[in-house]
Amino acid sequence: MKPLLRFASLILLAALGIHAGAPLAQSYPSRPIRIVVPYPAGGENDLVARLFGPKMANALNQPVLVENRPGAGGNIGSDAVAKAAPDGYTLLMTPSNLAIAPSIYRKLPFDGLKDFTAVSQLCSTYLILVTNSRLPAMSVRELIALAKSRPASLNYGHAGAGSTLQLTMELLKTLAGIDIQAIPYKGTSPISTALVTGEVDAAFMSLATVVPHIKAGKLRALAVTSPVRSPVLPEVPTVVEAGVQDFVGLPGWFGLFAPAGTPRDIVELIQQEAVKALKISDLRDRIFGMGWEIVGSTPTEFEETYKADIAKFARIVKEARVPLQD
Repeated sequence: MKPLLRFASLILLAALGIHAGAPLAQSYPSRPIRIVVPYPAGGENDLVARLFGPKMANALNQPVLVENRPGAGGNIGSDAVAKAAPDGYTLLMTPSNLAIAPSIYRKLPFDGLKDFTAVSQLCSTYLILVTNSRLPAMSVRELIALAKSRPASLNYGHAGAGSTLQLTMELLKTLAGIDIQAIPYKGTSPISTALVTGEVDAAFMSLATVVPHIKAGKLRALAVTSPVRSPVLPEVPTVVEAGVQDFVGLPGWFGLFAPAGTPRDIVELIQQEAVKALKISDLRDRIFGMGWEIVGSTPTEFEETYKADIAKFARIVKEARVPLQD
């Protein structure tokens, strides 16, 4: 009888475990939710979070607070989420830089694969190559020719070591065989200012950040990194159309992550409400207006994308010979 009793006890414990877990999901959320943005206020990551937060607050019937935790190329804010309680009340909204970090830093305070749970890729993003209006280059070919005629004299701005802004320019430099000096900035807003004032010559930037400057004539648009032209600036060619045949745009996205160990039913609830928020007309129109594409992937789909991008960026960092950061 003892084996039978032990078996019955195990069945009872399993049933109790399932029953005990149910109230957690049913009562979530019961207090405010915090979305950590690992970059300064004013950039596109911050903009997406502040557009997205109120929609999620309405859906979940709890305040959604956006907290900027910038520093170390996004690693400070990401680490704060990695070490937060896995209860669904602390989330990370980040660009694809999180997939670059394992390849660009010698040591990270978190494990990019083990310390996060993918929730949803909200959107795909693309970049645009721009120059200040005073630079005598009207096209990508002319920029390449100018850089070759003035080795190491031109410069470009980027948002820190390992950012997609840096890696995309380094990829272009490798393919075109040119030398343009890198100047790091703390976020995209200061790069925009530096471009407009002529402090830097060129940069790959998010469309959302620079479209107003392009339309005002303060910046010159040379090419977009997307496979096809952007509906926001249909007159601007792709990088391939502009003459760099082997160029393949780097994967860009904004996505939601939770700390590893967050209950699956809570992760799925957040993902479902996030997808609903993306379908709300004013949010959808703002995202389209910034030149981005809405995705709204499942946790499993986003996890696969994230893992694939970590491997892809590792190859790019190696091929572009980007120096490792401490």
